[in-house]
Amino acid sequence: MKNISRESLRKQISFYFVKKYRHSTISQWIILVLDIILFVAAFTLMEAFRTGVPPRPILVKFLWSFLLTLLFFFVTGSYKGIIRHAGMSDINKILISTIGPLALCWIVNLVNNQFRPQIVPADYLLSYGESAVMYFMLAVMMIGTRLTMQRIYNDYFRRRRPTVNVVIYGAGAAGVIAYNALHQEINFEYRVVAFIDDDMSKVNQQLNGVPVMRARSVLTPKFIASKKVSQLIIAIPTIRMLHKQAITNKALDLGMTVKAVPHVSQWLNGSFSVNEIQEIRIEDLLEREPIKMDNVNIVREVVDKVVLVTGAAGSIGSEICRQLMRYQPKKVVMLDQAESPMYDLQFELKNTYKDQLERMEFVIANVKDKARMEEVFEAFHPNLVYHAAAYKHVPFMEENPYEAVYINVFGTRNVADLAIKYGVQKFVMISTDKAVNPTNVMGATKRMAEIYIQSRSTEQTHFVTTRFGNVLGSNGSVIPLFKKQLAAGGPLTVTHKDIIRFFMTIPEACNLVLEAGAMGEGGDIFVFDMGKPVKIYDMAKKMIQLSGRHGIEIKEVGLRPGEKLYEELLATKENTIPTYHPKIMRAQVRKYPLEAIDREYNELWGILEGMDDMKIVAKMKDIVPEFLSNNSVYCQLDKNTPPSAR
Repeated sequence: MKNISRESLRKQISFYFVKKYRHSTISQWIILVLDIILFVAAFTLMEAFRTGVPPRPILVKFLWSFLLTLLFFFVTGSYKGIIRHAGMSDINKILISTIGPLALCWIVNLVNNQFRPQIVPADYLLSYGESAVMYFMLAVMMIGTRLTMQRIYNDYFRRRRPTVNVVIYGAGAAGVIAYNALHQEINFEYRVVAFIDDDMSKVNQQLNGVPVMRARSVLTPKFIASKKVSQLIIAIPTIRMLHKQAITNKALDLGMTVKAVPHVSQWLNGSFSVNEIQEIRIEDLLEREPIKMDNVNIVREVVDKVVLVTGAAGSIGSEICRQLMRYQPKKVVMLDQAESPMYDLQFELKNTYKDQLERMEFVIANVKDKARMEEVFEAFHPNLVYHAAAYKHVPFMEENPYEAVYINVFGTRNVADLAIKYGVQKFVMISTDKAVNPTNVMGATKRMAEIYIQSRSTEQTHFVTTRFGNVLGSNGSVIPLFKKQLAAGGPLTVTHKDIIRFFMTIPEACNLVLEAGAMGEGGDIFVFDMGKPVKIYDMAKKMIQLSGRHGIEIKEVGLRPGEKLYEELLATKENTIPTYHPKIMRAQVRKYPLEAIDREYNELWGILEGMDDMKIVAKMKDIVPEFLSNNSVYCQLDKNTPPSAR
């Protein structure tokens, strides 16, 4: 057996004790005994300062001060704290447990000196000076021993953790809470090197010993590199969206990861920990300031009405259903052909609106099945219809024009015709920016649906179209795709480096749909203010930065069939006029004669029965002359069109 050196044995013993007692806590009774020993030491030192003074009845004075101090130990519970997590609250308890007896000693001395003879001989009581010296030393020793034990634990017993240097944006209450939460984290050792604040009255001061600085002094390559800062935490829960985006973009450009403290309403059980600090998402960088809505019009439109929502299980349809439930409708009939998403929606809404179960109906049906749809209208007699059912994936519909036309055009015709037959007051269709100068089958079918319902408005039934671009987080959108690719380690795929799209949040889009539906008078096409278009390539770069994985590649794969670089919200021959809402414009579009539409659509129906994709698309191009295919097999149908127009 090999000889074990003394140093090796010491390390093994040290490792054993560290491993065994790393998670242990010292009993509160041991702490109490330690505090009593410290009291004895303080009393002894105080007496030692009295050298040369005649002897006194020390035992009586000791017992009097000991019982008084012990009483305050029990009252404050100063011995009950966990040493490794000792903080300001523990120090406050120590100060109270020493200042309390000191104050009581002074009061007793003051009262005792008012009487002649004295109630208690002065030699039996601690004097003002003696009590001040003793309790000051006791407070220092109690705080000192706790800090020493905490340091020993951190240096020798605590598991070594990766160090993360952090900057906190916000030196207010949320910043302090974030700071404290970081110091309680057990998996990482967070070191806050600076607070940033826009309030100049806080700049150049310190918070918990950390300097408060201006953003322009901290968010620089020199400062970030010198302090080795890897993370920025935004601790202003009510920060304006544009300000938050500017800070985040600046931090990402400096190579930091960015997180944010959520609003207090999102804290778990009203308390805050590091787990509540949220990652900044790409959606946060695309959102705009919340649109302020006056919902009076929506309430008037929806309250006590029967509302039918087609495509209710989709991204837009489900959010419309959620928002409708807030306006006290008589009933919301939610219809979709996808049973699994429909089940999820039913589960969610029945748990959210437990007191309104009688207001909800869930129906499985396909809008292209006219007989089934008539059965639904006959059963519920809706007052309002929100038509969100549609196929929307461009490449799939380019390969399956039969299904695209059947659902998007003739499914819409079924619902629209039944709306007129059953006296629906208003029919609101959800359209898309891809219907403007369409370059693909999907966009063309949505334009054809717009044309059909625009021609159907009567005095009894008003038809309204709402047109907007992509919505953040919707099923099949680019963001969920990028997230999956990131999780798989990349690469992120974009069709073209210059491709741009308009984006809007799902709740924002649906709220505008309800508002536009309320203001529509029939035959209207409403266009939403989508803000500035976003370059998809830049979005991919931001998502890689947000993930902190900077080695992931972005790969161009080429435009997909039917896809175009730039989406539009208005066709070239269309204009808009403002409405009372700044985010909603009314499009001025050309009208189509009713007889011509019916003739053309009946001809398309006859062609559809032959299931010849080329003939179907050719007829679509007759109905929508501006439909010019792009990167598609159907480009050959545009042979008489100059290439520059494609």
